[in-house]
Amino acid sequence: MISLKPVALALALVLWSLPALAQTLVIGRANEPQSIDPQFSRTGNNQMTALHIFDRLVLTDANVRAYPGLAESWENPDPLTWLVHLRQGVKFHDGSPFTAADVVWSLERAPNVPNSPASFAGSVADLATMEIIDDHTIRFTTKEPTPLFIENIGTVYIVSRAATEGRANEDFAAGPAAIGTGPYRYVSWQPGDRLELERNDDYWGAKPAYQHVTMRFISNDAARVAALLSGAVDLIDLVPPGDLPNLRANKDLVVYDTPTVRLIYLALNQNDDAPFITGIDGRPLPQNPFKDARVRRAVSMMIDRQAIIDRLLYGAGEPASQIVPEGVFGWSPDVPVTPYDPEGAKKLLAEAGYPDGFGITLHGSNDRFSQDAELAQALGQLLARGGLKVNGVETLPYSVFSKDAGKNAYGAFIFSYGNSTGEASRGLLSVIHTLDDGRDLGSLNRFGFSDPDFDKAVEDAAQVFDPAEREKGLQAAAVIAFAEDTAMVPLYFQALSWASKATVAYEARRDERTLAMGARPAN
Repeated sequence: MISLKPVALALALVLWSLPALAQTLVIGRANEPQSIDPQFSRTGNNQMTALHIFDRLVLTDANVRAYPGLAESWENPDPLTWLVHLRQGVKFHDGSPFTAADVVWSLERAPNVPNSPASFAGSVADLATMEIIDDHTIRFTTKEPTPLFIENIGTVYIVSRAATEGRANEDFAAGPAAIGTGPYRYVSWQPGDRLELERNDDYWGAKPAYQHVTMRFISNDAARVAALLSGAVDLIDLVPPGDLPNLRANKDLVVYDTPTVRLIYLALNQNDDAPFITGIDGRPLPQNPFKDARVRRAVSMMIDRQAIIDRLLYGAGEPASQIVPEGVFGWSPDVPVTPYDPEGAKKLLAEAGYPDGFGITLHGSNDRFSQDAELAQALGQLLARGGLKVNGVETLPYSVFSKDAGKNAYGAFIFSYGNSTGEASRGLLSVIHTLDDGRDLGSLNRFGFSDPDFDKAVEDAAQVFDPAEREKGLQAAAVIAFAEDTAMVPLYFQALSWASKATVAYEARRDERTLAMGARPAN
C-alpha cells in the first residue's frame, strides 16, 4: 500500500507557501529617490516613493484626476477663504493621531527643506494664513484669489510634526522621521540597491494587495528587462521601446501602456553668464545668443520631433508644442508643433546675427526617462545639421544632473516636466514664469526665461474662478510663451510602458508613477 502522507505533506507545503508568495511584490524601478523625506523634492522619482509612505490632502487617480485624500471636503465662502475639513480617525504609522496641527506644520515646513533641488515652495506660494478651528478643521486665507488653491496645497505630503520636528534628511533614511499615514510603512532603504516596505493594515483607504514590497533600483534598461525575464522581479517600469515587441510576444508576460503628461523639453539658458556657449572659434561671445527669441525659434526648427518618436522611441510619444498635451485643460490650438525646417533655421540664425552659428555643449541625464541618453545624442546631431557647432554631448546620472541644472551649470540641456494637477497653470507658473523667490513663482524655471507680458497673462488667468474664462487666459499665456517667445523648446510627451509577470495585474498611470498600490495578483 502506498502511503499518502508524503504526498499530503508536499501538497500542504505547496498550499502553505502560496499565500506567502502572493503577499510579496518585487518591482524593478529605473530610478530611485534622492531622499525618503517626501518634501525634499517634487521630482517624479521622489514623489512615487513618497506616495507609498505618506499621504496628501488631495490625491490623484491614474488619469491625474483629483479626489479627496486627507482633506475630506472643503469650501470657499469667499475668494480668499477656504475651510478645509480633514478626514477623521486617521493614524500615523506610529499610532499617533493625524490632526490639523500636522497639516499646518507640513505646509510651513515644505518650502524650507534644506538643499531641495525642486522645492514645494510654489505649492504654498498663495498661502497667507492658517487658523486651526479644531483638530480636523482649518481655515486658510490666500494672498489673492486662487481657484486652484486646494489642488496646489494638495501636492504637499503631510508629515508628522512629532516625528519630523528637529529632524534632518538622514533621519528619514534611518527610519525615525519616515512616519506617514500612507498605505505602506517604511522599513529600509539601501541607496543604489533597494527599498523595503510593509503594508499598513490600519490604512484609512483601500488596502494594497501585497503585504511586502521590495523596490529594486535597476537603472540599466537591459538589466531591468533581464530581471523580469529571469523572474527576479515581478514588475518593471520604463520598458525600453525597443524591447516592447519581444515582451508583448511573451505569453508569460503582460505589457501595460499609457500616454503621459510628462513633457520632455530642451532648455536654452537665457542668463547673461550662461556657460558652454561659445563662438565658432571656441571663444566667449559678447552676449548670450539664446537671449534672442529668433535664435530659440531657430533651434526649435532644427528638431525633427516625429523622427525622434518614430526611430528612437518606436512610436511611444506625441510631438509637443506647449506645456500640456491636447485634451488637457489650458492646451491652446493656436500653438502648433514647430515644423522641422533646418534650412529655415539657418536663415533665422543669420537674421539674428549668427550666419555661421555658434558653439554649444548639450547636457542631459542618462537614467531619468526612457532613452534619455540616446535622445541627447540625437539632438546633438540635429542641432549640428541645423547650423550650430556642437562641441560635445554629455549625459550624467539624474541625481547629479538635476542638482546642477538649477544652478546655471549648463547652456543647453534636456529636462522634463511631469504635470501633477491635470491642467496648465501649475506648469506655466512654475516652469515658465520669471523666477520670483519672494512669491515662489518660477521655482522650476531653470533656464532664465523672463517676459513681463507672459507673467501678467498667466498670473491673471490663475486668479479667474470661472473655468471657461480661466482656460482662455491660460491659452493666451501659452501663445505668448511658446508661439511668440519660444521660452523653451518642447520636444514630446512620452508614452510609457510597464511589464509584469502574467501573475501580476497592473494599472498604468498617466502621471508615470510606479506604485505598488496599483498592482494586484491577476485573476
